Amino acid sequence: MGVIVVRLFFIQIVQHDEWVEKATAQQMRQNVLPAKRGEIYMMDGKEPVAVVMNATVYTVIVDPMLANQEKLEAELGPLIKDKQIAKWENVFADRTRRYYIVAKNVERKAAEKIAEADYAGVWLQSNTKRVYPEGELAAGVLGFVNADGIGQYGIEGALNEELSGTDGILKTVKDINNVALSIGDDNVKIPAQDGDNVVLTVDKTLQYNVEKILEKKSGELGFKNMSAIVMDPNSGEVLAMANYPSYDPANYGQVESAAAYINHVVEDPFEPASVCKTFTFAAATDLGVMTPEKMFTNYGEITIDGWPIRNAEQGSFLLGQQSMQTAFNYSLNTGSTQALRWMGGSETEITSSAREKLYNYYYNKFGLGHYTGIELYESPGYLVEPHADMYGLASTYANMTFGQNMQVTMLQVAAAVAAVVNGGDYYTPTIVAGKMVNGEFVEEEKSEPKQGIISKETSALMREMLYNTRRAWRNTGLDKEGYYVGGKTGTAQVIKNGAYSMDETQATYVGVGGTEGELPSYVIMVRVWEEGKLAGGQDHALPVFNELKTFVQDYLRIQPRAK
Repeated sequence: MGVIVVRLFFIQIVQHDEWVEKATAQQMRQNVLPAKRGEIYMMDGKEPVAVVMNATVYTVIVDPMLANQEKLEAELGPLIKDKQIAKWENVFADRTRRYYIVAKNVERKAAEKIAEADYAGVWLQSNTKRVYPEGELAAGVLGFVNADGIGQYGIEGALNEELSGTDGILKTVKDINNVALSIGDDNVKIPAQDGDNVVLTVDKTLQYNVEKILEKKSGELGFKNMSAIVMDPNSGEVLAMANYPSYDPANYGQVESAAAYINHVVEDPFEPASVCKTFTFAAATDLGVMTPEKMFTNYGEITIDGWPIRNAEQGSFLLGQQSMQTAFNYSLNTGSTQALRWMGGSETEITSSAREKLYNYYYNKFGLGHYTGIELYESPGYLVEPHADMYGLASTYANMTFGQNMQVTMLQVAAAVAAVVNGGDYYTPTIVAGKMVNGEFVEEEKSEPKQGIISKETSALMREMLYNTRRAWRNTGLDKEGYYVGGKTGTAQVIKNGAYSMDETQATYVGVGGTEGELPSYVIMVRVWEEGKLAGGQDHALPVFNELKTFVQDYLRIQPRAK
């Protein structure tokens, strides 16, 4: 009797908390209430349409203390087949473990059979599986959800937290058969908070056709890689963002390498070449040291810091006194270098003041070389600072005037061009239009632009320079009467093994357009490249732009100026 009393005292008093915890573990059943992942929408005109949705699938969970291993191996195993993620010996290795996930993404038919079998110690938890009904459409923008339910790349990755929501918890007292009882003071229910339904600014029809045009032009021009962005210059909204080739986010594992997931428009900084003359000439004009009519002497080649700066176009008709409009038309590197000299108050030298001013316009005003703030993963790029501790600052900055010796993204360039032509206001690029809340589209509050990064007068002059450049090179009838379209080519050498390659270039074209006499309605940037190939802005990027421009102009119902 004394031994029993002592033992009871030890259990009830000394080990009280430990035994209560064990009893609770046997009597309580805890379930996670999974949050529903938010869906993703694109615009179809003015109406949002879902392009990423959820399908119900099930997770199979086993309580090793209550379940029969032999029965489950024989009967449950064939039902879950390739969805099984745990070996049975591991599931039952520790019988005190009350919660073991044995299968994921089990389809409804199999789940119904499991429920009918009513196995002891087995229960189902409903979850959602990501469905991409549009296949490869905008894969670089959307990204995908991995096997663990975590968003990767694109919007799925960048906004994973907002899309995921917050899981809830349900704790209930259970009976010996693992059936939840509705009584008990220890019951706890914390509801799940579903993820946000995100609406993108991307227009579904426009996106589809931009991708089809890239695919078509890739075959026609013989280049493997093409990217394009279409932006509203008067809001910063991305209307289309496309990469070719693409991939199927529903089968994201079926790619040659993870490089296929890269969105080259925002994640792949490169040297964009002479499209950056747009920014150099805008800066010089805004500073009052240049006009389109101002003359300079073109020698065809100059040497800075021992480095030759040459023009791609070496025609004798371009030598001698030339206007800055001619320098822009024929993309003369000597002309953009001269504009830099003038920024520093010199005819012959690239001064520290010139470097400071160019950097201020490039980095601070035009947003080159750093994050834009778009709601996607993006790379910042890189600009050499004006007083960097390095040899050859003058030649580096001379090269920057025509888009070399710097790293920027297509998005940065497109947003900067938008500011140059829209009257001088820089809009932070955005790809999120708002959310769907209870079936209603709720628009995001639009951010205020950075106003007056260049003057309205400078903006008007740059629109005219871009228009004149396109007119100097275009074929008759390329742009219909009543429309105002301008643009700039770029052909960039690629650095390989620490030096510029002679057998590989990348082609770019940035164009703007709209109704004649009005501010531009769109900005389109194109990039064309393939390893080991020479791509030219005029020969390869421009034809892609021309086809994109025609479709965009028609689709957006931009009207020509009335006669």
